[in-house]
Amino acid sequence: MNSCRRLFLVLPAVLGFASGCGNKDSGPSRAGHALSAPLVAQCDPGQPGGRLTLAIIGAPATFNPLLATDRASDELMRLIFAPLVQMDLVTQEPGPALAQSWTVEPDQKTWTFKLRPELRWSDGHPLTAADVVFTWNEVMYNPQMNQLTYDLFRVDGKPFSVTKVDAQTVRVVTPGVFAPLIEFFGGVPILPEHVLGPAVRERRFLSAYTLQTRPDKIVGAGPFRVKQYLPAKLVHLERNPEYWVVDKQNRRLPYFDEVLLVPTRDSAAAAFLFLGGKCDVFEHDRPDEYARLKDAAAGGKTRLLEMGVGTERDFLWFNLNTNFNVAGRPAVDPTRLNWFRNKRFRQAVSCAIDRDRLVREVYGGRAQPIYAFIAGENQKWNNPDVPRFSYDLERARALLAEIGLKDRDADGVLEDAGGAKVGIIFHSNSGNPARERCAALIAEDLRKLGLKVDLQLVDFESLTKRINDTFDYECVLMGLGGGGVDPASQANVLKSAEPMHQWFPNQKTPASDWEARIDSLMEAQMRTLDFAERKKLFDEVQAILAEELPMIYTVSPFHFAAVRPDLANARPSVLTPYRVTWNVQELYFKKP
Repeated sequence: MNSCRRLFLVLPAVLGFASGCGNKDSGPSRAGHALSAPLVAQCDPGQPGGRLTLAIIGAPATFNPLLATDRASDELMRLIFAPLVQMDLVTQEPGPALAQSWTVEPDQKTWTFKLRPELRWSDGHPLTAADVVFTWNEVMYNPQMNQLTYDLFRVDGKPFSVTKVDAQTVRVVTPGVFAPLIEFFGGVPILPEHVLGPAVRERRFLSAYTLQTRPDKIVGAGPFRVKQYLPAKLVHLERNPEYWVVDKQNRRLPYFDEVLLVPTRDSAAAAFLFLGGKCDVFEHDRPDEYARLKDAAAGGKTRLLEMGVGTERDFLWFNLNTNFNVAGRPAVDPTRLNWFRNKRFRQAVSCAIDRDRLVREVYGGRAQPIYAFIAGENQKWNNPDVPRFSYDLERARALLAEIGLKDRDADGVLEDAGGAKVGIIFHSNSGNPARERCAALIAEDLRKLGLKVDLQLVDFESLTKRINDTFDYECVLMGLGGGGVDPASQANVLKSAEPMHQWFPNQKTPASDWEARIDSLMEAQMRTLDFAERKKLFDEVQAILAEELPMIYTVSPFHFAAVRPDLANARPSVLTPYRVTWNVQELYFKKP
């Protein structure tokens, strides 16, 4: 469930490069069509040329950004498409991209984006406001074309009005205030009308930009364009000569002439390629790869980048679903559901988990105990003053005693007032060594508390079917990842009617007062552009989650990446899966 939290599947492909403004493009060696107002990257000037080779997990399934739901396709999209606005993933601030500026009227609903003059697509065709209007009115707001995010860019069910003012100006009017407009609307990749317009009008958009499309027909505005694709073997990209970014010496970016994406089966295979000198960056960090990469760095063969805690963390949750399953039976045994739905039960479970032990025994000290929905990795939105239910077995036993769960017959297992043994079936997915070990240790902790725990490890696909389709489970340890830095990117987890409201999805009406309160807070923070007010509202959301504990967080591993020693201009960030290459157009190899 690594990408389930991700609200807009198209966003990670386009988030973030450096920001600035500039002047005329430099000489012919790196230039395409001359630019009068390029974006000037704030990186140190680098040395052009060379090829960057990256190992990707799996092979891409499409070249169409609206269909890119897998990691490999997503990795490709960010290299060949571009948005109006881009996030700096170190400063957490939005900056200009295809749009050189934007303004909002006093009504906080009318936005004007000014495009850079003389923009061109990778095939040399002019890129104008008409392409932005086409992207939104004919694709994003067409449910036959956009099958993933059609309902997301709306206020009270109504779409935004997107119109062309002139060739360089786009006006966007939202039905109501939409707080994350800059990051979300601005982060969607713009599509070329001159290439994809016929496919849309002939209702064949979903079969456009497939893996069978000729490389020269895949047109984008990102730093690279497709040169060659060999199924399951490689994607060969070349620099886009029409890219709209220059460095401080007025030299057109990207620095690399080529990028080679090599599919691999998993992170272990990617690490093997990296350590064998077959790729230049390893950013698919898994704890079990750290020791090998550290040894290689000590020998001078690589450079290890330590980044600390990121957004990915594991948590366990209980099935709080009060509905019936497909067989007409309660999704959860009513007796157990009564325990699970009591917050003191969940608080007691949190107090029973020895997170420091998980850090020591599973991660060798390279992790941090986590207690809150958002931690310090997101400084802009984190609320550090939330309740904390940390390891304390006496407190855990007292919480359970408050709700009548005691060891009434002195056999080491708790019983409720009716004499039922307090037990849970505890699931996690197989195939992830660190998670498997964490699940085993957590099961031990809960048994110490007096719970009867039946730990069952099942394959990922089977477990996600239980969670999302049949609801046939009691307790699960897994994780969520992805999403942007803005609270709105967590709406599909936090709002009770959403499918990723993991502990009880798709509620017709909120099943509890605290879920109703979160719904109202999440809606309210979307309806103001005042950051202080939004922060206050989301702080309360975090406090409710920390008190009610529908998600009981465990630990977050320290993130790392490894690169060739001569790779320069890296600005690592834990806010993206592309920890080193999110600013790929600025990277280069230092020459002797």
